[in-house]
Amino acid sequence: MLRHPEIIGHEIGFKDMTALHGLWIREMVFGTEDYTLQGHRGSFKSSALSVAIALLMILKPDKGIIFLRKTDPDVAEMMTRVSKILSSQIVKDLVALMYDTELEITEEAQGKIVTNLWQSPSGAPQIRGLGIKSSITGSHADIVITDDICNIMDRISRAERERTKLQYAELQNIRNRGGRIINLGTPWHKEDVFTMMPNLHRYDCYSTGLILPEKLQSLRKSMSASLFAANYELKHIADEDALFRSAPEFFANEKLLYNGISHIDCSYGGADYTAFTCARLEDGILYLYGRLWHRHVSEVLDECLALADRFRCWPLYTEDNGDKGFVVREIRGRGKFGRAYHEDTNKYVKISTHLVEWWPRIRFLEASDPEYIAQIMDYTPDADHDDAPDSAACCCRILDRHGRRRAR
Repeated sequence: MLRHPEIIGHEIGFKDMTALHGLWIREMVFGTEDYTLQGHRGSFKSSALSVAIALLMILKPDKGIIFLRKTDPDVAEMMTRVSKILSSQIVKDLVALMYDTELEITEEAQGKIVTNLWQSPSGAPQIRGLGIKSSITGSHADIVITDDICNIMDRISRAERERTKLQYAELQNIRNRGGRIINLGTPWHKEDVFTMMPNLHRYDCYSTGLILPEKLQSLRKSMSASLFAANYELKHIADEDALFRSAPEFFANEKLLYNGISHIDCSYGGADYTAFTCARLEDGILYLYGRLWHRHVSEVLDECLALADRFRCWPLYTEDNGDKGFVVREIRGRGKFGRAYHEDTNKYVKISTHLVEWWPRIRFLEASDPEYIAQIMDYTPDADHDDAPDSAACCCRILDRHGRRRAR
């Protein structure tokens, strides 16, 4: 079973595990050097990791583990999964065979798990889970594991990339002498934290065979070429036609949006997204908040209205070309200030003039949807999805037309 640990995965419900996942698990459990596994999205890396962590806890019960993910909720998800694996019959049988004892979880609290196999006089938990932004000062472990500490925020924000790198560098101080650091994840940017990770093993979407060709084709069409290359081909390419090359900047105080305007770019089904934007111009700076949903506008309209209320951004503008005024009537029917307009400008022209002109002076609220910002960053004349940049460009144009001071 330890030669083919993917069998454990099959028994606990991970039916898609292959011999490749068994190879990954063995390297994580039995390897002696630092190890970085870079796999495409949808390659079941985290599933393999959950099995590996459970095996580490029973095969190396004298080794303390610290596990890190981007956020605390992400950590909780993995800890729950590991607990279920430790409670599975196949793992209990393995422990009984090895140690002639019954495996028990003796302590399970927020962010930590301890079993009756744990051999440590220090009082530290057998495994401790933390968000990457947590304080790790004074912590120590024999095995340090990172999983997806780099995500879409690292793609759109240089500041986030630098924060992640600083936090990763600190991990060198918490592993015990002779300990290991194991990293798993998917690349998002050519300057992300993977540039610091050693012993890199790459498994792209072609080498694993886990995604059928027709599914790959569908995925390729659903995103920009540069994002597909990063997340699935594990390489970074330049989007020669990209309009927005400089990294976006952010602000924290949502009151800077108060008394602005809002706009909704509606999806009526299919591949389109519904994009919502709040915007306010102050002293030559355009403050924006954006959300993006892959849903019909009718499913998210109430949420859009609530956001416009929260940020005091009225009126809410929407074009009436496609729905003959249906959405604006719905807005007004809810007692809100809706304003319709007829769109007669080509999207590319609108985006490449209004939004490109304002881009150096745009600041995004930190609570904005990363997918919204990424869709703007990935926009090219051939982009399949342009809902977020279109909505943002409409806000720029509306503020321009109302005589507000233009960007210099």
